Amino acid sequence: MASTYSLIVSQGRVADRTDGALVGARRVGEAVASLLDLEPQVVGTPTASTVDDWSVALPEAEETLTGLRDALRSALGAGTTPLLITNTCGASIGTLPTVAERHPDAVLLWIDAHGDFNTPETTESGYLGGMVLAAACGLWDSGHGSGFDPKQVVVVGGRDIDPAEGELLADAGVTVLAPSDSTPERVRELVAGRPVWIHVDWDVLEPGYIPAAYRVGGGLLPHQIASIFAALPQDSVRGVELAEFEAGDAEVPERVSVELIVETLQHLLR
Repeated sequence: MASTYSLIVSQGRVADRTDGALVGARRVGEAVASLLDLEPQVVGTPTASTVDDWSVALPEAEETLTGLRDALRSALGAGTTPLLITNTCGASIGTLPTVAERHPDAVLLWIDAHGDFNTPETTESGYLGGMVLAAACGLWDSGHGSGFDPKQVVVVGGRDIDPAEGELLADAGVTVLAPSDSTPERVRELVAGRPVWIHVDWDVLEPGYIPAAYRVGGGLLPHQIASIFAALPQDSVRGVELAEFEAGDAEVPERVSVELIVETLQHLLR
């Protein structure tokens, strides 16, 4: 990665159904800012979580999504490598179209237990965060753009995928790697020397390390994510999004999770 970074921290609600992710993004943002001696650009103002349908959550998040898009454009325009610390995967509705515009040849590593490839027609939960990648690939219109070629998308660690969503992923040509297939060697092979944009939802991990709102057993371990990061050519990574750390978990101390996130990230900042 480039030696110069821009740090962008999302603090506006984007379909949050729990209160911990905004706090988690702030905590991680503070830790990364301290590590790299950066002044973070904070986008959005926290508001209370609620369970609402994507059709309500999306327009309510307009200001935050637009702010994230503009912050990312500025960071890329300045020639820096963006590090985005976001609350929910939904925040990527505002960022991924800009990535596709600026880096049309980039592989998107979507490191997540979920495919996030539902559409308004297939979603069972109505949750905006489960529709992000489909929007970025143009399967439905979020109002914030699209542009990603699904054949350049690799879902790493995917294992909790709705049947209809699975059909969409297969039809679109997205590569989905189960945890057992998510090896550094396989990921590097799929990247094939191309530029990379990385998105991490911490629910990709086995529960018990970095709490997330939507936990799924059978996940990867932190050192496996670190190994994937370490296997990527240093100059190939165009940016990183870290999402969905749920602060305030009763079983896992917050400081331990933050330290683990920072330690894992450092395998990209080597």
